[in-house]
Amino acid sequence: MIRPDLSLPIPDDITAAHFIGIGGSGMSGLARMFLARGIRVSGSDRADSTALRELAALGATVHVGHDAANLGDDVDTVVHTGAIWPENPELVLAKERGLHVIHRSQALYWLIGGRRLVSVAGAHGKTTSTGMIVTALRDLGVDPTFVNGGVIAQLGVSSGSGQDELFIIEADESDGTFLLYDTSIALITNVDPDHLDHWGTREAFYAAFARFANEAREAVVISADDSGAKLVTEQLTHRRVVTFGEAPDATVRVSDIVTDGPVAFRITHDGSTVEARLPVPGAHNAINAAGAVAVLLTLGHELEPAVRAVEGFAGTVRRFELHGVERGVSVFDDYAHHPTEVAAALSAARTVVGDGRIIAIQQPHTYSRTQEMYREFAQVLEEYADHTVMLDVYGAREDPVPGVTGELVSGAFDDPSHVHFVPDWQEAADYTASVARDGDYVITLGCGNVYLIIPQVLDALGRSGAAPAKSGAE
Repeated sequence: MIRPDLSLPIPDDITAAHFIGIGGSGMSGLARMFLARGIRVSGSDRADSTALRELAALGATVHVGHDAANLGDDVDTVVHTGAIWPENPELVLAKERGLHVIHRSQALYWLIGGRRLVSVAGAHGKTTSTGMIVTALRDLGVDPTFVNGGVIAQLGVSSGSGQDELFIIEADESDGTFLLYDTSIALITNVDPDHLDHWGTREAFYAAFARFANEAREAVVISADDSGAKLVTEQLTHRRVVTFGEAPDATVRVSDIVTDGPVAFRITHDGSTVEARLPVPGAHNAINAAGAVAVLLTLGHELEPAVRAVEGFAGTVRRFELHGVERGVSVFDDYAHHPTEVAAALSAARTVVGDGRIIAIQQPHTYSRTQEMYREFAQVLEEYADHTVMLDVYGAREDPVPGVTGELVSGAFDDPSHVHFVPDWQEAADYTASVARDGDYVITLGCGNVYLIIPQVLDALGRSGAAPAKSGAE
């Protein structure tokens, strides 16, 4: 892993940029924006993907695999994520040539270029909240530029160039880079301590969010419900703080949440109440919607049109996304990789699964988070899923830690009959098919590559014939 050095100079002009790790949702969005600016773009990633093929169709030169030969002679700037290793051959060569080498957050800073910025931060919900704000603004007749951490379903992209002065971004707190931007309006969805491998302590994590909020030029929009957000609010000195949530004293209050299907709720602000309904399930999405509405109000829009615009949000890719149905079993994927996110995803699924059961396929993400939170993962999975198929840890940028595997999580279940640790993916797919029956939901969970098991699960379901009437996964 490379910690971003934000002190490095950002070039004034970029004519040819090379992206190391170009296939990621954030990096591919940046690359798309660079192409829209008329900049020559090249890049590499360790595996082929739809994102690579789409970028190639737009004119980028893409490579599968990392190799010094991928770095063209015309490149003047190299953009990287923190997920690559210092020994990456393209990074090493770029430094030898004396090229500008910048972190993806600095590339985003360069793109923003002083425009009026709405930055969405938080441990959970920021991709969805960013998507809600972007799609609502477009519905309200505003054409913002945006860079999101995930693909917005109804737009089919994670980034886009607009004609208006507004720039909307998902700001990353994991490595402190959200402090780089000159934010006008800061939205904080929640402050659930995470990424302590970077921050060290919870107090440092909270302090970073307080700094992020206090430095916003115009306003801070922050959760009135989340315990971490409340601690941050106590540290705020900003002249304009707008709160949202179910708390009675929230500036923008959400109430009467109904979750039996697409979530319905009421939004109240300044004595006026508007009823709302979203096409996506889950009480957490009603809270996300309240935050998005609060931002729209802060931008000068009226309550009723703001709520109606947010209602049009159709979700983001990898957030409770249906991939297929085989012999009556629906197979979904969700990006959830923190216990709070897992609980939200599974509780949302519970509201729409009816009489069916929920079978989670969990891929723990990073050794540090698994080691820190394995008990919490086991607790929420046992509480919210009927059965869990546990895969091994997706290490991402981290080296393996002895004893930290998926079995560490499965071993923390109170009832071992509710979980099955299967590190082999084909065996995991076959096992899932053997216990799933008509009406069940299978949900892959994790922000690594767990979604790649879905074709194997659907194939295994198809091959297994009629589902059993009963199974051990009760």
